[in-house]
Amino acid sequence: MLSVSLDEAIEFVRRGCLPKARQAARVTPDLCERLVVSLTAVLHQMSEHARYYGTIPNAVPLDAANFRGHREQRLARIHSLFSRVLLTQRSQFLYKLNALEDMVRALQRDFCSHVEKLLSGEAASAESLCSALDGSHFDLTTCLQETIVLLKCFFVVLPEKHVSAFERSVRSLQERSAPPRGRLDAIRARRAIQLAGQ
Repeated sequence: MLSVSLDEAIEFVRRGCLPKARQAARVTPDLCERLVVSLTAVLHQMSEHARYYGTIPNAVPLDAANFRGHREQRLARIHSLFSRVLLTQRSQFLYKLNALEDMVRALQRDFCSHVEKLLSGEAASAESLCSALDGSHFDLTTCLQETIVLLKCFFVVLPEKHVSAFERSVRSLQERSAPPRGRLDAIRARRAIQLAGQ
């Protein structure tokens, strides 16, 4: 839904319909937060489980070419260098989880900041903001894909008896970190109104 709403907002900006672009972009910070809550919960719980039980799969270093943002590319290069030179297999996995969690949180802050500027109209160019939003979204999607790959590798080495406990701990962390319920209802209401007019 985040991608759909963002694509809709960017398309409206390209057409010169800024009020509609702002309306479409208004729900994206909450959708981004929902994605980030789930991602960080999975990353954090994999890290906690790996530290406590020693469940460590193989992990390939982050590739800077998969990211658009300068900060994310720099972090990926540092991670790759440390992984190849200094870190053990256990440390590589934990460091990658931590790097991804830090990236996801920073990307959420950037994304929400860009949306706020678009909504307030304080930026000189809505197109440049959309370009920045698209870049943040691309890198957030890359972090999502990296997390999915790590989770699949993690499940390969996770003992079957630990699967349900891991799932419960991720859900518990998601529930504690979830945005207030009223904000989620507002997303549904705004989205339903927007679709009903089409």
